[in-house]
Amino acid sequence: MKDWIGLAARLVTGGVWIVAGMLKVPDPAGSVRAVRAYDLLPESIVPTVGHALPILEVVVGLCLVLGLLTRAMAVVSAALFVAFIIGIASAWARGLEIDCGCFGGGGQLDGASAKYPGEIARDVGLLLASLWLVVRPRTRWSLDSLISPTRSGDLTDTDTLERDIDVEAQQGR
Repeated sequence: MKDWIGLAARLVTGGVWIVAGMLKVPDPAGSVRAVRAYDLLPESIVPTVGHALPILEVVVGLCLVLGLLTRAMAVVSAALFVAFIIGIASAWARGLEIDCGCFGGGGQLDGASAKYPGEIARDVGLLLASLWLVVRPRTRWSLDSLISPTRSGDLTDTDTLERDIDVEAQQGR
């Protein structure tokens, strides 16, 4: 059952990253504008972050959907969601009215703060899915399983560890 939860976490989170990144790729200026609107980063790195973020989102999303480097990509995903949650919460706390830029757009937007609670809730949910994959990266239908199968067949890393602990306990170690 846990492998199926992981598969769902991989597909949903990866799908969100792919959509978010692909919507931004055709409009790099909009992505830079969205990063700038948060007024959190030094201006000298805003263009670099604005241009690199959509590409990173697509790469993380594709890797998660394919189940390739799942744990590493889940760590990157979780870190991005933490940054986005902090960014939205900071904009809210400072009274900024900006489009989050999560799926393109960005910049000033009247009434945007009404959307902040929902955006934070969405990102918290996706953060939890990413953290699930950090802890349990082995899922069904993943390239990771084909490239590096576990020694115990379909058991996940956590299942193997639990089995080894049980064996040691039975042997009185």
